[in-house]
Amino acid sequence: MSRTTIPRSVDVLVIGTGFAGLGTAARLKREGTHSFLVLERADDVGGTWRDNTYPGAACDVPSHLYSFSFRPNPDWSRLFARQPEIHRYLRDTAREEGLLPHIRFGAEVRDARWDPAEGRWTVTTTRGVFSGRYLVTGTGHLSDHSLPEIPGIETFGGPVFHSARWDHGTSLEGKRVAVVGSGASAVQIVPEVAGTASQVTVFQRSAPYVVPRPDRAYTETEQRIFRRDPEAVPAHRAEIFWYLEAGFAARRAAPHQLAEAKAAARAHLERQIADPALRQALTPDYELGCKRVLISDTYYPALTRDHVTLEPSALARVEPGKAIAASGTAHAADVIVLCTGFETTEPPYARLVHGADGRSLADHWARGMEAFASTTVAGFPNLFLVNGPHTGLGHNSIVHVIEAQIDYLLGALAWSRAQGDRTVEVSAAAQQHYAAELDRQARGTVWDGERCRSWYVDPRSKRVTLIWPDFADAFRHRNGTFDPAPYAATAG
Repeated sequence: MSRTTIPRSVDVLVIGTGFAGLGTAARLKREGTHSFLVLERADDVGGTWRDNTYPGAACDVPSHLYSFSFRPNPDWSRLFARQPEIHRYLRDTAREEGLLPHIRFGAEVRDARWDPAEGRWTVTTTRGVFSGRYLVTGTGHLSDHSLPEIPGIETFGGPVFHSARWDHGTSLEGKRVAVVGSGASAVQIVPEVAGTASQVTVFQRSAPYVVPRPDRAYTETEQRIFRRDPEAVPAHRAEIFWYLEAGFAARRAAPHQLAEAKAAARAHLERQIADPALRQALTPDYELGCKRVLISDTYYPALTRDHVTLEPSALARVEPGKAIAASGTAHAADVIVLCTGFETTEPPYARLVHGADGRSLADHWARGMEAFASTTVAGFPNLFLVNGPHTGLGHNSIVHVIEAQIDYLLGALAWSRAQGDRTVEVSAAAQQHYAAELDRQARGTVWDGERCRSWYVDPRSKRVTLIWPDFADAFRHRNGTFDPAPYAATAG
């Protein structure tokens, strides 16, 4: 099929080519739907695994679980795959599933609007206007990087870039590098940068919990078994899944499990950091799991190197050739790397998507994101959010959640077509009930309370809006099968 055979007006429009977008597209095609387009703002597939090319970039979920169940890869090289290998997996998915003819690269979405008269979505992009009966957003939680307002940053005089937009044209050899942040990207970047830079300063607003990273290469024998035995990969996936699933009990603040998890993190810190002052600075002051628990065997040792300094406060301002901490300490720097995270609780795409009343998702979500079954929104007919509200996981693989949501939306599409292309729109009452239930479920977890400030919690309402407050298996049980009961069926 050539690219020109697919018109701009199709049955399904999908936004994004990360795991959510490609997974949706692949399943659509496998289920027999060929009238779909995938809109991608970049010139390649991959989402966050295309964009994050910083030194040391790797996944913190085991490879065989951080991949599609319907596309097992027996040849993963390591337990925790690195960025190039994951990106290659997504590229292979697009090519081998026959998705490339359906993808429109360079099509950044500028506006998406529901047309009540036509019963369709009109999506305006940098490559023109597209129309679809159904719209699926697969933009991901980590697709739009966050750039904080730092006084004086324009006066710095040297390279300044975000970790998700790594400047490979800037050599760090012999440079004084300021790394702003101590989250998941920073703990991978700092050990790599410390190997080349003459001086590294890490600005830490809050200390993360760090646990050991049990990484290793898969042996040729293991890979051969994975290739020859069709049950080997599913069995390995299941083993990993249920091992990780046990970690949710600590997030639920179950006393014994939480104490065990904290003890493991504390023991890791004590083994790797001998200096009492540095160890104290690296001790978190919040409950484990409130923020993302990081896995690394190299981050703490990097901080003990003579030319690496931990600044236990945030970056407050910048002067020419200097980064000034909130503590008042000035650190000389030639390059600033911003490991400052992503737009999560207020995703940029929400400002672009407008529902039946003309208002944007962002307006509807003024008190925080919410969606029924974490997938559909009242007032936004035929819209499906994959990787939307309450879909993040702090203990298991997001791909498990994505696949459950894809099953849900495929069920909704099948029901809609069986009803003569009826519009799929959840009732406001059902959505409110679902959101209230998750609010109650989040109470008593490690994300609940004034001491927890993380990207899982909306800063405006203090509601837990991004993370799923239950076991990953419970998400599939609750949201993996479409039920038409809460939906208003109106003529399409």
